[in-house]
Amino acid sequence: MPDMSASAASVMTHLIPLAEVDENKVTPGILGFIVFAVMAVAVWGLMKSMSKQMGRVDFEETPAAGPDRDAKAESGAAAPAEPGARQA
Repeated sequence: MPDMSASAASVMTHLIPLAEVDENKVTPGILGFIVFAVMAVAVWGLMKSMSKQMGRVDFEETPAAGPDRDAKAESGAAAPAEPGARQA
C-alpha cells in the first residue's frame, strides 16, 4: 500500500506552485483569526458597556480644605464625615 501522505504532498506542490509551504512553520490559520476577531468584538462590547455604566455614576467630590471649612469647624458646626469613616 503506497504512502498517501507523500503522494498528497506531491500533488499539493504541483497544484499550487506559487504557495510556499514550510512544514517546519506553524501558523494560526483561519481558526486563529476567528478566535482573535471574536475576542476583539468581546473587548469592544465590554468597553462600550463600561463606558455606559461609568456615565451613570453620580457622586459629589469632597470639598478641598479651605477657609470656609476651617471657619465652620471653629464655630462648632458639624463637619462632614470623611469618606470611609464610621458613623456612630
